[in-house]
Amino acid sequence: MSNTQSNDFTEWYIQTITKAELMSYSPVRGSIIFRPDGYELWEHIQERFNLYLKSEGIRNAYFPMLIPRNFFMKEADHIEGFAPELPWVTEVGDEKLEEPLALRPTSETMIGSAFSDWINSYRDLPYEINQWANVFRWEKKTLPFMRTSEFLWQEGHTAHADEADARRRTLHVLDEYEKVAEEFLSIPVYKGQKTPSERFAGAVDTYSIEAMMKDGKAVQAGTSHYMGTKFAEAFDITYLTKENQHTHAFTTSWGISTRLLGALIMTHGDDKGLVFPPTVAPTQIVLMPVGPWKKNPAIMEKLTGLYEGFKAAGFRVRLDDSDNSPGYKFNEWELKGACLRIECGPRDLENGHAMVKARDLDEKVAVPFEELAGYVKEQLDSMPKRLLDAARARNKANEHFDIDTLADLKAHIETCKKENRPTGFVLVGWDGTEETEAKIKEETGFTTRNIPFEAPMQKTVDIVSGKPAKYTLWIARAY
Repeated sequence: MSNTQSNDFTEWYIQTITKAELMSYSPVRGSIIFRPDGYELWEHIQERFNLYLKSEGIRNAYFPMLIPRNFFMKEADHIEGFAPELPWVTEVGDEKLEEPLALRPTSETMIGSAFSDWINSYRDLPYEINQWANVFRWEKKTLPFMRTSEFLWQEGHTAHADEADARRRTLHVLDEYEKVAEEFLSIPVYKGQKTPSERFAGAVDTYSIEAMMKDGKAVQAGTSHYMGTKFAEAFDITYLTKENQHTHAFTTSWGISTRLLGALIMTHGDDKGLVFPPTVAPTQIVLMPVGPWKKNPAIMEKLTGLYEGFKAAGFRVRLDDSDNSPGYKFNEWELKGACLRIECGPRDLENGHAMVKARDLDEKVAVPFEELAGYVKEQLDSMPKRLLDAARARNKANEHFDIDTLADLKAHIETCKKENRPTGFVLVGWDGTEETEAKIKEETGFTTRNIPFEAPMQKTVDIVSGKPAKYTLWIARAY
């Protein structure tokens, strides 16, 4: 890798995902091609989250990508929030369409229209569905996986008979997002509520999980929105109560996207390339012959037997018998984030062992063949926790609690710049005004991330105005 994380993190990221063949640039501005390894990461996240959906009785559906303009006109905040990013279809061939159609930025309007037809009685509630889809937002500044004009996501939409049930679903999903991030992807997150200026267009309340990357910047890793009755009123989602009264349903929406792939890479990757927890890695085990193995057929026989055994046990395993040198292969598979490398050469075969190297550990270990299956399972089982613990420790080192004024924040930024270290997450007091938020962003580039459910400490003074703080919140520079 010609660029390291410390000298240019963004360039390191772009080089890594390109050389590791996770993506390629497409001819369309701001769009990318997901190569097989990159798409497989998303498939594993889909598989994991679908387990939750099925356990909750939430079924997958699919809605059209084209949305009539009049749908957006029904909810003023919604159209105002998305208008600058909406691509429109206005003609087909040489024929102008009667009504412009938007490429879906999100599906609240389309699904709201469907819900108004499908929901009639309290017996229909709660009505809970999800779709896996592509969405379009014409981003001015793009970064692969993080911000692209077209990206992939899941969006869940639910309707409920009462506010309490809708809020329960909103927060239950947020808890599940936290589990996906921490237990499946080994990414520690900060859970809390978005400020009014940062909430989803048209929502009553927005909640998020925020992740800290190795360069100290934040990534909004998942959001869950309580919509109240705003979309129900706009799209006439009403139902007949047990008392024979027509009333509006309470709705929610929630989503995670392929931005999680960017977060995964920026949380665990190193100067050698990608580092993945085995839960999501496209290649968990790579086997390779070393030394003069072509003169000794017994080496490939042994490795082929191991390959078949690991494959039968359900592991994602590759056997690299290419003509490339061992050094080249080591570098290539470290770049691609293979979790375990198992080497076998003439001397190893003679000694009855293989050499095993875990991607996140420094040492190679000699493991007898008869103990290999147990050792591999033990390493793959323990690696996610090692990665999570390492990321948590790094986060703690980059959390700041002693910055109480804008001058303090500016001094912190200057010090970090001189010392070439991350600015990280800063816990500050906030008086609850948008003017304060705007001032922080304008003068420092920091944005409010969320009001944490469990703040490490309570701040009493607003960072900008010096007035008593109504809230304690995390701020950071963000992707």
